[in-house]
Amino acid sequence: MSWELASFLILGAVIVGGFAWYERSRPSSQVVALVAALAALAIAGRIAFAAFPNVKPTTDIAIFAGFALGPAPGFVVGGLAALVSNFWFGQGPWTPWQMAGWGLCGILGAVLAAVRPQAGRFTLAAVCALAGVAYGALLNFSLMATYGGDLSLQRFALLESRAVPFDAAHAIGNATLALIAGPAMVRALTRFRRRFEWRAPALAAVLLLALAAATAMPTRARADATTAAAWLASVQNSDGGWGASPQSASSASVTCWAMLGLEAAGRNPLDVARGGHTGVDFLRSAAAELSSPGDFARTILALEGAGVNPRSFAGRDLVSALVKRRRDNGSYENWPNSTAFAIIALRAAGAGGIEASTSWLAKAQNGDGGWGDVPGSPSNADGTGAAMQALPSTEAARHGLAFLRQAQRPNGGFALGNSGGVNAQSTAWAVQGMIAVGTDPSSVATGGTSGLEYLAELQQPDGHYRYSASSDQTPVWVTGQVLTAVAGEAFPVTPPPRLPQPKPLTPASPVAPSPAAPAAPSVPPATGGLSETSPGGSSSVPPAAGGGSGSGGTPSLPPSAPSAPLGGLAPEGEGVEPATPPPAGPTFKADEADSPKPWAPLGIGLASGGLALGGVVFLGRRFDW
Repeated sequence: MSWELASFLILGAVIVGGFAWYERSRPSSQVVALVAALAALAIAGRIAFAAFPNVKPTTDIAIFAGFALGPAPGFVVGGLAALVSNFWFGQGPWTPWQMAGWGLCGILGAVLAAVRPQAGRFTLAAVCALAGVAYGALLNFSLMATYGGDLSLQRFALLESRAVPFDAAHAIGNATLALIAGPAMVRALTRFRRRFEWRAPALAAVLLLALAAATAMPTRARADATTAAAWLASVQNSDGGWGASPQSASSASVTCWAMLGLEAAGRNPLDVARGGHTGVDFLRSAAAELSSPGDFARTILALEGAGVNPRSFAGRDLVSALVKRRRDNGSYENWPNSTAFAIIALRAAGAGGIEASTSWLAKAQNGDGGWGDVPGSPSNADGTGAAMQALPSTEAARHGLAFLRQAQRPNGGFALGNSGGVNAQSTAWAVQGMIAVGTDPSSVATGGTSGLEYLAELQQPDGHYRYSASSDQTPVWVTGQVLTAVAGEAFPVTPPPRLPQPKPLTPASPVAPSPAAPAAPSVPPATGGLSETSPGGSSSVPPAAGGGSGSGGTPSLPPSAPSAPLGGLAPEGEGVEPATPPPAGPTFKADEADSPKPWAPLGIGLASGGLALGGVVFLGRRFDW
């Protein structure tokens, strides 16, 4: 029999014996309820502290349970905590070792109660700290037993030396919790066991119900911008543009919305291509079709988000063309939506002279704080969201937020006008308006549901967004607009960085000619136009708000002229020297100067223990534990 098998047999005997001991003690229903509550508390504590390496209250709770309830209940609290919590953290060969380790901590608590029935705060802290070190040593030994290898004191010492920072964090966290809450928790558990008043099962029931409610509570849906951006890239047409639906003809307006969505999600449209063409290429081909203020504003925003200059695009100055369409009163087409979108685009392009337009837009605000399609018309979420992005740091925008709070529907979404149905695009505009004024959209919730949660419910498994619960119309347009809001961006979108571009290869050194054929000097490969591919982002405006179709784009990099050949390339297998493999990296040794330092985990142990466990002190004093 190998020593690894023997160690696992002993481990199994410990676990089975501990639970059998508990069963043969025939615990009362009150003890069963209290053990279940303490195990639930230990599980919840381990999960709550998951972000802090090795800082877990589970060890202390097992010790306190053994101290107050006895060795068998203490063992079960620790064993159950390890087994059940690993349904969150992952089951594996380490689970039985953790069950035995925390179960033995419960027995250690009972031993302490027998030796020092009136153990004070510092005694509890010292025992809990030592238990953390012993638990770490057992888990380090489990590595040897699980994965085999040399069974030697030297190997075990090496494992222990590498685990010093983690064991120290565990010990300090345990001691901190014991100092803060140890005596209070032990007194409370001891009193419950002695009296077993109705409060004990009631407390256990409350804790168990709270844990069950937290476990059974459905997780709020969360929108996934990355998946949506990937879907947008996957439905790009071969001309580089996008249509309102997959495989429909490319449209300049939808292409702009898709580009804005990709940009908001952190993907530059110049890095997203299909058939060698990017969205910018398609906009360049459609630049002559731009005519309305909405066309120019939308295209300027899409190009600025890609890092392309709209002042010199396909032979046109789109910024000047937009400014020329401003009316004498400062508006664009006398529409609040178009005016708001023009202001955003001109601001993104660094153009001045927008004061008259912002003044007109502020005056077009309705008394309820919102904006309508035309001045004086009923307010709607689309126009209000656009205007808030054009006037982000103004009193008018704050009044707009008040309107959005009133207009939100019980499902968290927003409707197209007062009588229209709730839909993803109107909701996205409202969410972007909230973001523009610095309000967290998740905090604006009617009936407990926010706009972002409503949008998340409309996202399909492939990543795209439905227009509404009952309609999946124009999914590309809808997804492009929604993606900007889901990515947490308001217009104008910050240009995302380009993907790393390949560097030109340097000429290879000439090599000696082979006997079979003369060697030829290598030639630098001819550089061609770089393929432009783009990651995704999203934004959207209703036609009245952002204009109709628009186009424009940035020139793709022209292919450079190939270099004149200096000679034939070396035949395959000739003239190439094998690459020298890089030297192997240094091997870690436990005694090296750059071995792990314990200061960061120690700091984490102290800080987290003080912050997270301070609440136990409050509860203890509040309820006179």
